[in-house]
Amino acid sequence: MGLLDRLSGLLGLKKKEVHVLCLGLDNSGKTTIINKLKPSNAQSQDIVPTIGFNIEKFKSSSLSFTVFDMSGQGRYRNLWEHYYKEGQAIIFVIDSSDRLRMVVAKEELDTLLNHPDIKHRRIPILFFANKMDLRDAVTSVKVSQLLCLENIKDKPWHICASDAIKGEGLQEGVDWLQEKTVQSDPVCEDMKR
Repeated sequence: MGLLDRLSGLLGLKKKEVHVLCLGLDNSGKTTIINKLKPSNAQSQDIVPTIGFNIEKFKSSSLSFTVFDMSGQGRYRNLWEHYYKEGQAIIFVIDSSDRLRMVVAKEELDTLLNHPDIKHRRIPILFFANKMDLRDAVTSVKVSQLLCLENIKDKPWHICASDAIKGEGLQEGVDWLQEKTVQSDPVCEDMKR
């Protein structure tokens, strides 16, 4: 670590690194969202379905995010739980135009929320009701109702309508996640007192 890095850390200027799990069913738009959050010169032109998982990094004004983009294909969903302990925040992406699989998304969300490594932690969860540009898309309010998000009482959560291809709704979500992640930081909590 260089002198400037140490000085930045001592002065509180160093960006906090946050490990974020990006979850959701296959074809919900997880990889497209993560790609759009990267700087424009680092974005991929061709998005391919994630097999297993990818690790991506991007920065906001005060945080450095390391995102574990997990495959949503049925045969890979059992891998998610191996990363729960390290996760400090969750992005859960829903294809708001796929009403048939909304039940499966709810089942996966319920499994996630009841997992021992997540259940008793106050980990922030950002939901993206994605693909709002499609004709069959339901509103983020309807997605929230279908997933019974109002039953989540012990974790901060927020839902954003999004169109990952155009990038709409993504910044609002990242701003919320940044605020909640900083709030849940014990160092920041001590500073507020």
